[in-house]
Amino acid sequence: MALKSRLAGRRRTFSPFGMWAFSIGTSIGWGSFIVTCSAYLQKSGLLGTVFGLLIGMAVFLVIAWNLQYMIRSAPDAGGVYTFEKRVSGKDFGFVALWFILLTYLAILWANITSVPLFARFFLGDLFQFGFHYRIFGYEVWLGEALLSIAAVLLIGLLCARSSRLPGRMMSLAALIFAAGFTVCAVLALVRHEASFRYEPLYAEGSNAFAQIVRIAAISPWAFIGFENISHFSEEYAFPVKKVRGILISSVLVTTALYLFVSLLSVSAYPPEYANWLAYIRDMGNLDGIKAVPAFYAAEHYLGQTGVAVLMLALFAVILTSLIGNLLALSRLLYAAGREGEAPRVLAKKSGRGVPNRAVCAVVAVSVLVPFLGRTAIGWIVDVTTLGATLIYGLISHAVYRRAKADGRRAETVTGVIGMALMLCFVILLLIPGLLPFNAMATESYVLFIVWAVLGLAYFRYLIHRDQKLEYGRHFIVWIVLLVLVLFASMMWVSRATEKAANSAMEQIYAYHQSHPNTDFAQEEGEARVAFLHLQADHISRINTLYSAASLGVFLLCVAIMLNNYYFTRRLGQRLSVAEKQAQTDQLTGVKNRQGYAEQEREINELIETGAIEAFAVVVCDINDLKTVNDTRGHIRGDKTICRAAVLLSEVFRNSDVFRIGGDEFAVLLRDEDYDARRTLLRQLDDQMKEKAAVPGESIAVGMSEYRPGEDSLVLEVFTRADRIMYEQKNALKKMKNEK
Repeated sequence: MALKSRLAGRRRTFSPFGMWAFSIGTSIGWGSFIVTCSAYLQKSGLLGTVFGLLIGMAVFLVIAWNLQYMIRSAPDAGGVYTFEKRVSGKDFGFVALWFILLTYLAILWANITSVPLFARFFLGDLFQFGFHYRIFGYEVWLGEALLSIAAVLLIGLLCARSSRLPGRMMSLAALIFAAGFTVCAVLALVRHEASFRYEPLYAEGSNAFAQIVRIAAISPWAFIGFENISHFSEEYAFPVKKVRGILISSVLVTTALYLFVSLLSVSAYPPEYANWLAYIRDMGNLDGIKAVPAFYAAEHYLGQTGVAVLMLALFAVILTSLIGNLLALSRLLYAAGREGEAPRVLAKKSGRGVPNRAVCAVVAVSVLVPFLGRTAIGWIVDVTTLGATLIYGLISHAVYRRAKADGRRAETVTGVIGMALMLCFVILLLIPGLLPFNAMATESYVLFIVWAVLGLAYFRYLIHRDQKLEYGRHFIVWIVLLVLVLFASMMWVSRATEKAANSAMEQIYAYHQSHPNTDFAQEEGEARVAFLHLQADHISRINTLYSAASLGVFLLCVAIMLNNYYFTRRLGQRLSVAEKQAQTDQLTGVKNRQGYAEQEREINELIETGAIEAFAVVVCDINDLKTVNDTRGHIRGDKTICRAAVLLSEVFRNSDVFRIGGDEFAVLLRDEDYDARRTLLRQLDDQMKEKAAVPGESIAVGMSEYRPGEDSLVLEVFTRADRIMYEQKNALKKMKNEK
């Protein structure tokens, strides 16, 4: 009912084309020009990149199928966060919320810090004024930071005031960059010289298969953002069934655009380089147009017109990423505020139906990002691949559970496939050495650990604020977070030790070069041995230090989890006592109508998820209680009700008996009592025959069994049992009247 009221009051703003623009506009960012060269082409070659992207496309067509089913099943703000929460409970919903926040913020911040890069490439040092400093090897200028902040504030103001104008800007910008990429790539492909060669097709140092799998394994980075249209599902101005075509076409177009950029980047290179790979490997040392291979190729084949086209396309890419991710984050925070897992003030909307306070919150946490430099943000983006993988795994998990309950075989299968694929990706990302590449920098593991620990701490806050035991029910969620922290910590230690070992090897090599003829029998030989021991001790100290830090983080997480466990256990005990008191009928001692309603709700949930196959409802009514009350008084009538409760409790020993009215009882038969239901009803009927003549001593009984596939609620089973009971009651009255 709450969902219907929200949908009824929504503002329908976004068109199918607008949502398509959001989907591809947030999938493709600044990294489409840079990362495709540094992480794709340089590490896996041209064919490794092409085949890897195509495999990634196939994977994400499966994810797209799961996503469209999710949106069509529950068109609600919050996307997978809200859906997972509805399907699997608040614990799973929180995990989804936490990692979506990390991933979307990382993408937004990466594109914020790309604004000064855009200025450097095309405007030179125009904004390099004011104080400046170097952080993690990246130089930050006040002028460039102010430029980024101005861009964030302008986009934030635009998004806080309206949804229509940002939507139209997204549509136009998406068309611009899609057309720009396509035109430049196609013209470069048809105009290059006959002598041009695309070799090397694969990078040296590993086999072709490993290079292809490498690109496929980081495909979540390439597509992350295409799913954010799920956050706007309350605002669709079109039938929700159209979302399937939008998502599938988005995956296909996004793949094509990445392929176009990759092909464009290798289609030309300066004459001083032997091939395109040598050029791309040196791009970090170049400035201007040469620093971005796609732009160099566009200039090579199309002159300044090509540069202008790609410059406009790049500007459109940055614009769509900023608008799309900011709006998606605002809808996510709006949903979390509405659910009470974020400050409720974020759930307020303006008169135009825009969650403007959530927009302002995103802007507020983003204005300081330009002062951190791009290197630190790059570490966060590194975590984006892992965060995206977890998000798509959660989508597949929720779809699997919902589809299984709905009897949807296709989505049940795609849900399982999606979970299996994302699990493989997580393993490849977390464990270096399975493939010949390091998917994440050492600092990225640290950031992931910090975010996971912060998540556990915030989850602790939610648990301690919880008074209904809605959190902490799924211990598996805690275990997953703990395992992720443990794995990331182990990899952090491994990478730190590896770095120390490489440094020691460099020191040993330098020492060997400076002492080439040392005789180990002499004093200098002893010095060399002492030097080697010194390097070994250094590696050992680094390993010990980082291992101790890793153990400390792990123990901190365990402490938080144990604290959560004991709190939820104590809360559960208190609620159990209070619930038992609230659900007990004060006259008879059996459960009351409230207790029946609670058990009815639980069984309804089991019916919805397909987790129950057999139960029965028995409805009982005391015959002639009114006669007892009128002739012998209400005290005697109360004793009659109590005797009936005792009798029913003795017959149905393994089931709860509920007093649901003055003289009416109900029993929900499951397990042993359900299997013996016929025998139990005969026992009760035998006792009733002996007392049929005495007013108030006999009970009319009706029983009905659950019919899978036909009954969707306990009420339907109860109604049949109630009708049978009244038929028996009327038959008894008729017999008495005939006598």
